[in-house]
Amino acid sequence: MKLTLTRRAFLGTAGAAAATFTVVPRHAVAGSGKAPPSERMRIAGIGVGGQGRGDLDQWADENIVALCDVDLAQAGDVFKKYPKAKPYRDFRRMFDEMEKDIDAVLVATPDHTHAVAAMAAIRRRKHVYCEKPLAHSIQEVRALMKAAQENRVVTQLGDQGHSTNTIRMFCEWIWDGAIGNVHTVHAGCGMIYSKIGDLAKLKESPPVPPTLDWDLWLGPAPQRPYHPAYVPSNWRGWLQFGTGVIGDWVCHVVDPVFWALDLGAPATVQAVARDYDPKVHGETCPRGEVITYEFPAKGRRGPVTLHWYSGAEKIPRPCELEEGRRVTDTGAVVLGDRGAIMYGSHGADGVRIIPETKMKEYRLPGKTLPRAKEHHQDWIQAIRGGTLAGADFSYGGPLTEIALLGIIAVKMLGTKLEWDGEKMQFTNCPEANAFVNPPPFRAGWTL
Repeated sequence: MKLTLTRRAFLGTAGAAAATFTVVPRHAVAGSGKAPPSERMRIAGIGVGGQGRGDLDQWADENIVALCDVDLAQAGDVFKKYPKAKPYRDFRRMFDEMEKDIDAVLVATPDHTHAVAAMAAIRRRKHVYCEKPLAHSIQEVRALMKAAQENRVVTQLGDQGHSTNTIRMFCEWIWDGAIGNVHTVHAGCGMIYSKIGDLAKLKESPPVPPTLDWDLWLGPAPQRPYHPAYVPSNWRGWLQFGTGVIGDWVCHVVDPVFWALDLGAPATVQAVARDYDPKVHGETCPRGEVITYEFPAKGRRGPVTLHWYSGAEKIPRPCELEEGRRVTDTGAVVLGDRGAIMYGSHGADGVRIIPETKMKEYRLPGKTLPRAKEHHQDWIQAIRGGTLAGADFSYGGPLTEIALLGIIAVKMLGTKLEWDGEKMQFTNCPEANAFVNPPPFRAGWTL
């Protein structure tokens, strides 16, 4: 079965877990067929000093054969934790030297290097687990999706909540008509990543720490001087490297409604933000923004409006919520014509119909979706079984594009952008199309 198998067709029934497609892992190339459960996967990690260290912990029973990170101050303890893994700073060299010794690859670098690292693995037919967002530009997302399909590798986006039972329960409630026809979603995250207050600091020229390879950290991004305002942990607020709060959290928070409502691509997107001027503050994101997406009617559902709230802009309190209960700060309120559901992040944690009296009255539907293993293990199981992982790039790519379209809307603040997802272009604003593709990569870096 081809990788173009629809998500609903694959996950829409309990029997769908039997659907398979052809993969070409090391074991098949070696002529041994499907990998037996007892055979440990040979995994390489790229970007292991931050989120990557936690990802690696989930594969403790596998064989970690190589580790790559450009910042020894952040990743040195991870290298020590896996003394049998060969250490690298440049993943290109790692692949040159160890291509035949690697089955699967973790990519947990900053956003701007996701695409080049993941593509380097895919081109060598290595299975890939990539942290969210999948890439830094829509063009990169599409390139990764196409390459993964062509090379028939098993992929997984790092939106861990997608493998929880609660997100499946949420989908089942929506499909059961628990709140009727959904028409509006208010979703968001209350964290603030804006670095407007640090813009003046970029004129400074501090020395590069001896433990950091700044040139490798930049990777494909245009050359610029090192500054501690970027590294090690604040890069998410700088749009040359990260994608703000929306890029960090949409793949977690919007995932449940994206799946349950089969949202696909929006027809329009528009952003508003207070005390923010893209021409003055464009290197960083606002302290808060509201981004509105309009999704056209699809199948049996009508049109859906999604409002995203970041940082200082908060999800509005729904009238259905009882006095004394707090509206979620990081999560969503889903409104239908017969009620409302509120959930938190990472797989609809705490999903409840509101008010609680209606929750208690609701007769829960039977399970129609197969329950998954833990997200990292779901990927490993898919590799061994030759199946689709739950959030493979054919699903995680379009989900990531929701965030990336929001970033473009922030750059075109106030303009209602009309988006043609199939043609990958804005039809009413040629200026916005310049942000669909990444800036030219530096020499030595390519997709």
